[in-house]
Amino acid sequence: GSERMAGGAPRKWKSVKAMQEAIDAYFESCKGTPLMIDGDVATDKYGRPIILDEKPPTVTGLALSLGFTGRQALIDYQARPEFADTVTRAKSRCEEYAESRLYDKDGANGAKFSLGCNFGWREVNETKISTDSVKVVIDV
Repeated sequence: GSERMAGGAPRKWKSVKAMQEAIDAYFESCKGTPLMIDGDVATDKYGRPIILDEKPPTVTGLALSLGFTGRQALIDYQARPEFADTVTRAKSRCEEYAESRLYDKDGANGAKFSLGCNFGWREVNETKISTDSVKVVIDV
């Protein structure tokens, strides 16, 4: 097998296992770290740990963490049979995060944007009312 991809660029990832470890490290880094006060995890008024440096996992963030120039380069790897499952699963983890944020008001708009751009989701408006079926009668 050739070590060069189309266009003559050297392959970034030679082993699926190495890429998977880097992917796991990226998702781990997104979780952030709990705020510690006197050796204890600080919590908010609801008793939830206060997390610092938490960031949403995104397809572009994942691609950059893997040393790619952007999301398209990662998607190109998805087309390679040996990397297809690894990249698809990683993208699904980003999708699942965005999907879960649809249920909280702070993240919903960003989540909708990400799901539309990266995962082909489309918002369907079910409440369209056909105007021809509604007759408005005005008595003069």
